[in-house]
Formats: sequence, structure tokens, C-alpha cells
Amino acid sequence: MNDVIDLININRDRYVDELKSYLAIPSISALPEHAEDVRACAEWTAAEMQRVGLENVRVIDTPGNPVVYADWLHADGAPTILFYGHYDVQPVDPLELWESPPFEATVREGEIYARGAADDKGQVFMHLKAVEAVLRGNGRLPVNIRFILEGEEEIGSVNLENFVREHKDELAADVVVISDSPMFDRGVPSICYGLRGLTYLQIDLRGTASDLHSGSFGGAVANPAFVLAQVLAQMKDRGGRVKIPGFYDDVRPLLDAERAEFARLPFNERRYRNELGAPKLFGERGYTTLERLWGRPTFEVNGMLSGFTGDGAKTVIPAVAMAKVSMRLVPDQDPDRIADLCEAHLRKVTPPTVELNIKRMHGGRPWMTDFDNPFVQAAGRAIELGFGRRPVFNREGGSIPVVATFQEVLGLPSVLFGVGLPDENAHAPNEKLDLGNFHNGIIASAALYNEIGTL
Repeated sequence: MNDVIDLININRDRYVDELKSYLAIPSISALPEHAEDVRACAEWTAAEMQRVGLENVRVIDTPGNPVVYADWLHADGAPTILFYGHYDVQPVDPLELWESPPFEATVREGEIYARGAADDKGQVFMHLKAVEAVLRGNGRLPVNIRFILEGEEEIGSVNLENFVREHKDELAADVVVISDSPMFDRGVPSICYGLRGLTYLQIDLRGTASDLHSGSFGGAVANPAFVLAQVLAQMKDRGGRVKIPGFYDDVRPLLDAERAEFARLPFNERRYRNELGAPKLFGERGYTTLERLWGRPTFEVNGMLSGFTGDGAKTVIPAVAMAKVSMRLVPDQDPDRIADLCEAHLRKVTPPTVELNIKRMHGGRPWMTDFDNPFVQAAGRAIELGFGRRPVFNREGGSIPVVATFQEVLGLPSVLFGVGLPDENAHAPNEKLDLGNFHNGIIASAALYNEIGTL
């Protein structure tokens, strides 16, 4: 392992230069005008897989964006790792808030700034460089490994579940490793053992055939913007509790032991609030901030649109109003059942003065594993070697829908092996990845292959 670590340390600058090339590709899956860039990124990823020594590299078409597959399967009798990640990225707007161009990776004060730096190209690249270093240093890997990298994670992985089902035999493994999550805090490496799920809906209200003059028609028809505000106000109470009937029926309660572990973590609520720029934190009564983030479900408004929003004044009653809403779910909530309950409540509280249309968008099931399983513990030992500190064990508030898919379809446990940071600005302007974490993560990834190889 020492020879491999030496190789990693010697090549630090080269790794960063190569990562910059990866980050330069604007693989924005949500925008149709970037479809060619997404495919170009898939091809770049495949070429890099071949360069580092992986075999059977393929760019596999799906009804949407391609999946990139590669493997190395010469460790007879050793476990097999299935590594999952994604090469697509979020849109960059608002562009004016970026301090440097989002697809011209820039290093400032030990961090690399670019869209996809942390989510998820930087963390995918970390494993590719670990494979390269182990193969060059030892001539072989101590485990078998398969890579599956998709191009639709940022739009809900709409084709991935079918892909996994159709390629079940090719994806046979013992454990899934995913690096698409942050560490608990700077200098506090962590292993995540739970993720929230997601249900996402779009709510459309129509009041009239077209916008109306508010003087000529005000008082005669309902205003969809105002009705939308009233409807959304009935989704949560003042204490932050969701008012959808049946919403909490299947929520798995937090264990007392978990709550005690969360309370021992080095979390500074005042610093957290200041970093967010929030005058005061808010959430469901009876739970701490970490408990609300990791172990409780939510209802959030993600966007609203209605009426005239330009400069100056225009006195209209808008014809339509729209809101996008999401619900983060916890074990054992089912996304489809929650969508049904939410739709029923929306139809109940929306008055007949407007037409209501509800569009179901992407979602995903929550996931949790036992943090004392041998693969998680092996990951903990690898993190300690890479970062010089034993990791803490925590849950995450975000969603990675495919984790539940791997568990359900392939019967595989997952290890979340992320090296991002909570302030990495994923999905926001000035996304970044700490280069110290990136390099330590390459060492930890190489160590992970050794650790799992001994199980």
C-alpha cells in the first residue's frame, strides 16, 4: 500500500489537471440543448476508464442518456465491488453569481471551483485515479470491480432502474460503493448509513383563459396566484408539521441510541445558522436540527411562478399559477403512497374557482443500512487511513434513489463513501471540492479495495 500512496502523492498535480478537463464538459442533463455535451462526457468518461486500466468499457444507450460501464474481474475468489456514480451535472443559473466560469475549473485557496466538482465528477474521478494507482503500483487489484456511471442522476435517474433490471447478471457484486455525498464537516470524515427519499410534484392552477385587467375584472374571478398561496399554506402548520392526512403513518421513529449519537456529533448550530445566512432556524417541533435533517420527512416549496414579474407595474389577474413541491421521505415511507396522499389533500383544499392539475415528477425511496455491517466497517478503516482520523457515522438529508434500487433489485448493501463538504455549493453557484479531501479520498479509495479484498 505504501508504494500506491507514493504514486498518488507524486501525481497530485496531474490528477488536478485531468480533473479540470473532465469538469470542462457542460454535461447538463436537465437542458435539451446540452444533449450532445452529455454524450461527449460519456465518451470522455469511457476513454478515461480505458486509460486507467479498466476493461470491457462500453457506452450503453438507454431511452435517455447513456450509461458508461467498465470492469476489472481478475481477483479470483475476492469480493466484487459495484461502483456507482454519475457524470451529468446541474444547470448553472444564476450565472452571474459565479465568481469564475462554471466550466473553467479554477483553484482558489486549496479548492477547485466548477459545476460538477463535488457532485459528482470529482468523486467519480477520485475512484478512477485510485484504480489507476493500484494497477500501476501492484499490477492488479485486490478486488473485482465494476463501474456503472449514469447521465441522468440530476433528473431523477429515470431510466436507471430499468437498466439495472435488464443488466442484473452483468452487475452481480457483493457491495455497492457510492461517492456522491459530503463528509459531516471539514476535518470530520464520515460514513453515511441512511438517506431520505423523495416525492416531487408540480401544481398548476388555472383561473381564466387569459390574464385579465385587475380593475375591470378584480372581484369577479379568483386569482390563481392568491389561491396557490392559500393552498400551500395549508400543507404545513406553524410548528413545521406536514398537515397531509396519513403523511406520518409509516415513518420509522428515530431510535434513542441514534438520537444520542447525533447529539454527540461536533455540530455547532449557531455556526450552521450563520453559514446559511438565516436569521433563525426552523423545523418540526420536538426534534433537533440534525434529527430534522436526517430522520424526519419534510414538505418544501421549490419554486413558484405566476403573473407579471418584470420591472415596473402591470395590473393583471394572472390566468395561471404554478408551484413545484418536494417531500423528503424517511424509512419506511413509500414515494407513490405519499404522492397519492398529497394529491388527495391538494384536491380537497383547492377551491372550485380554479382548475387544478398535478404532475408527478421524479422520486425515490429512502434507504438505510446497519452501520455495523462488515462493508461499512471496512470503509471506516479505509477512511481512517486516508484522512488520519476515524470517521463518524451519520445519515444524510438528501436522496440518491438508485441506492434503494440496488438493494431491491440486486440485493446488495451500499457504502456511501463521500468526501465532499456541507459547504460545497452542490446545485448552487460556485460549486467546489476541497483538493485535500480529493487527494485523501484517492488514498482512502485505494485502501478500501484492500480492506474489502480481505473480507
